[in-house]
Amino acid sequence: MTLNQRIQSFVKLGNLLAEGSPALTEIIQSAHRHNAWFTPQNIEQALKANTEHLSEERLTRWLESYAVDFEQDSPATVGLVLAGNIPMVGFHDVLCSLISGFSVQIKTSSDDKQLIPYLMNELVKIEPAFKTKIQLTDRLSNFDLIIATGSNNTSRYFEYYFQKVPHIIRKNRNSVAVLNGRESAEELKKLGHDIFDYFGLGCRNVSKIFFPHGYDYARFFEAIESFSSISNHFKYHNNYDYNKAIYLVNGDKHLDNGFLLLKEDKRIASPLAVVYYEEYTELKEVLTRLDSVQDSIQCAVSNLPLSIPATGFGESQQPGLSDYADGINILDFLKANRR
Repeated sequence: MTLNQRIQSFVKLGNLLAEGSPALTEIIQSAHRHNAWFTPQNIEQALKANTEHLSEERLTRWLESYAVDFEQDSPATVGLVLAGNIPMVGFHDVLCSLISGFSVQIKTSSDDKQLIPYLMNELVKIEPAFKTKIQLTDRLSNFDLIIATGSNNTSRYFEYYFQKVPHIIRKNRNSVAVLNGRESAEELKKLGHDIFDYFGLGCRNVSKIFFPHGYDYARFFEAIESFSSISNHFKYHNNYDYNKAIYLVNGDKHLDNGFLLLKEDKRIASPLAVVYYEEYTELKEVLTRLDSVQDSIQCAVSNLPLSIPATGFGESQQPGLSDYADGINILDFLKANRR
């Protein structure tokens, strides 16, 4: 296949997903039955976010500087170990690999075993030439390069097991927000999406906020009150209850609005239903902190000039095609390891 043929195939896939179908509805319900975190609303949000990228204009603009490199198919195979913390989180890795002409071996997460296989099946229906280029497997073998996402623990295993092939190994990352105290109620409400979308399970969800010293926390809690229904989800509420009980028993100082716990803590990665926070006097203090933990941060949410790339409020879960996980350009990686 040529690059244009691949682009057109994904454009048709995007159109198919946008139109919807009884089969897609059943897959959404099946994925929800398999994993209670994958609510229909969250799956539909993930589908919409990915579908918006599958337009001819966006794909062509994204790939224009690689047009010569990816014009023809590559005989190489990319092994993909996908995460499953939020719906379809591994789709971008699949898209990058296939649209650039590689074959793929896909090991899906046990938490997300329906959505990616469904999309690959639909892609093959659209363009049968993909049939020989896509393999879904429980065990990778005979691959030429690897893109694997896991925890800090599994990443050590990945580094050892895949050390002899070109690889991208991703570890745990979380996202932060930096406020100056002058944010509007609407901006703070948008920050609620950065915290609560997908129940806060994504690496792009804000798990740590830097507040200016003396901040009025009532303003923050009032602005995010519209997200209170998240506590109706039993798994989220169980986490909220558990962490609240721990803090009460230990006498840990925290703030509580009934569905989110704010706890002052130096760490970046917080438990589910908890957001850690720090107060600062001068912005340079935050910049120094961010520089010291940069390898643990996926993205930042702020209106302030930071030392790391920042996104606007409410936009952390809306990455573009060029917003690569961990800041590693996958297309450059594939280009460098192309046969």
